[in-house]
Amino acid sequence: MASAAEQLASNLNFSAFAKAEELKKRIWFTLGALLVYRLGTYIPLPGINPDAFAQAFNQAQSGIVGMFNMFAGGAVERMAIFALGIMPYISASIIMQLMTTVVPSLEQMKKEGEQGRKVINQYTRYGTVVLAALQAYGIAVGLEGATNVVSDPGWFFRASTVLTLVGGTMFLMWLGEQITSRGIGNGISLIIFAGIVAGLPTAIVSTLELGRQGALATWIILLVIVLAVVVIGVIVFMERAQRRLLIQYPKRQMGNRMFEGNTSFLPLKLNTAGVIPPIFASSLLLVPATIAGFSSEAGTNEWVTTITALLGHGQPLYMIFYAAMIVFFCFFYTAIVFNPSETADNLKKHGGFIPGIRPGERTAQYIDYVLTRVTVVGAIYITLVCLLPEFLISATGVPFYFGGTSLLIVVSVTMDTVSQIQGHLLAHQYEGLVKKAKLRGKRR
Repeated sequence: MASAAEQLASNLNFSAFAKAEELKKRIWFTLGALLVYRLGTYIPLPGINPDAFAQAFNQAQSGIVGMFNMFAGGAVERMAIFALGIMPYISASIIMQLMTTVVPSLEQMKKEGEQGRKVINQYTRYGTVVLAALQAYGIAVGLEGATNVVSDPGWFFRASTVLTLVGGTMFLMWLGEQITSRGIGNGISLIIFAGIVAGLPTAIVSTLELGRQGALATWIILLVIVLAVVVIGVIVFMERAQRRLLIQYPKRQMGNRMFEGNTSFLPLKLNTAGVIPPIFASSLLLVPATIAGFSSEAGTNEWVTTITALLGHGQPLYMIFYAAMIVFFCFFYTAIVFNPSETADNLKKHGGFIPGIRPGERTAQYIDYVLTRVTVVGAIYITLVCLLPEFLISATGVPFYFGGTSLLIVVSVTMDTVSQIQGHLLAHQYEGLVKKAKLRGKRR
């Protein structure tokens, strides 16, 4: 089987892609859906002054607003109908995953299979509406508090803003689900990917412009390019890295036939938590900067300003807290998405066991032992990838888009999408081989 798969993979070429009509339809659908998303990031909210908001945004973009603007594909700086982006849905999904581990009824529902997952997904949608409504109302109040941004403040503006922003988020959630089912790749991840990639040309142009003006030395720009290539290579290697645990299955007798026991592997990814740890860490560390941005206008809360200065980009305290929070969320999120006891129970039910380890509780302890050590390596890797660009940003002033979080997202989503494309091509070629074999059998 392995040699056949390798042979099929080696035969993937443009001619195979040209014959895969279903795959081409999926790719065109995905591109069309992402185009709709990008158009929506340019439709402004009704009732605001774009010029006045642009001035207010330039004063606050160093805080959490700037990070959300990156994930929203620039929709925040234009205060578009997709300004909330898909982040409320991601937050609701993470909250539901956490709830399924602490609420017995939800945990039981998760074990019920497809029906239980549908109910949990429905709860996630309800949570998305609640979170989006709270964030949208906060944005509406904040816009009214800014100078000359809202033409007609009041409850009508707040209600229309909440409805528009919540509707935009729900549309993006639906669009992501459509991409997942009818397109190629994970729809939610591709929407975030498209938002980040859309800002890369501007970041590159601004970096080259700084070099032309003499604000950045040529060797620094070349260093950034080389470093970006090296970091991308490291991310690709580490995201594919796995620790495989050997699983053996005993001999089975069916009727009068005896089947030999087979072996398989339980893959433990080096980075089980994905890009969640740096996103959470960045969000929490940027909150003080955002609060200080509002407080400084009123001239109050000097202690907040002091804390913000200590937690600014490039400051030692910021680096320490950033690294510590990334490590914490790596272990925290891995514990949520991977349950060693449940995995050990499933192996025991199907007769599988790890050689030298007793099935059941001992197997769960061993898997937890290995997973903990794998997660240590993964946490160190994510921390280094995210901190290295932070040092570069603080030392040279290159754009925020060269950050480690954005590189992690872009590379991870690209790898996942390419893998799905290759899977569709393999399935298409396999179907072609089956059809040829059937035709030969009929001719004989």
